[in-house]
Amino acid sequence: MGTSTIAGVVRATCAAIWLTLKASVLPPPTRQQWLDIAQGFLERAQFPNCIGALDGKHIRVKKPPNSGSKYYNYKQFFSVVLLALADTNYRFIIVDIGSFGSTADARIFRASRMGRWLQSNQLDVPQPAILPGSTGPPAPYVVVGDEGFALSNNLMRPFPRHGLDAKRHMFNYRLSRARRFVECAFGIFSHKWRAFLSPIQLAPQNVNVVIKACVVLHNYIRTYESTPDEDAQVYTPPSVRDTLLLGGTGSAGLRVRELFADYFMSPSGSFPLQQ
Repeated sequence: MGTSTIAGVVRATCAAIWLTLKASVLPPPTRQQWLDIAQGFLERAQFPNCIGALDGKHIRVKKPPNSGSKYYNYKQFFSVVLLALADTNYRFIIVDIGSFGSTADARIFRASRMGRWLQSNQLDVPQPAILPGSTGPPAPYVVVGDEGFALSNNLMRPFPRHGLDAKRHMFNYRLSRARRFVECAFGIFSHKWRAFLSPIQLAPQNVNVVIKACVVLHNYIRTYESTPDEDAQVYTPPSVRDTLLLGGTGSAGLRVRELFADYFMSPSGSFPLQQ
């Protein structure tokens, strides 16, 4: 069988896997599903009102012909980006696939349907709710990300690392506990589908089809064939990110972050391990 024939079979098979499984294992979440995800983050990461951990993973590819530096990332290899929002069972909730490796995560998120839907309240996210045990104002449901994302009222990133007081240090610690789930999800994903441990020798459009197939297969296995902690030991350490802020933080995001930071230092929001 010729190389082009095999390539066509692989491409068609991956496309069929994506089309067959997407509706059942990667559907748009309902309001009740968002609440279930938030309960998972409360129980497993002690971060209330969190509806997902956000990050981007660089998928290694061979240099596409005549592509210049578009696919060349800050880690100094060629890649396309898998941007994903993950839950506490290491499943992907929403994904964006195929952006150039040279593009910062924040820019990808802002341009993606995921980002636009979240910012324009098109994802049926629950209304703000009072944090458990608190008498303070309601807090919005948020996603958590690293320093590469811009702070907003529904996306929390850490405080800058310099000059942290105890309250801000604690917020960063609690956020990192929640954000680790997407890092673990990527680690499980790469170790399960070992093609992602080395550069993929395909054209970018075909790489995207392979990624899509593996994303839904990953979710299928996490949903039907895994226990919640089965692969929890697989962890990809956080890397140094592009810290460019796109669009500014805005006062709403600053107020929400301070609300969570105050809560984590309160008797209602603290927990024994943080001491």
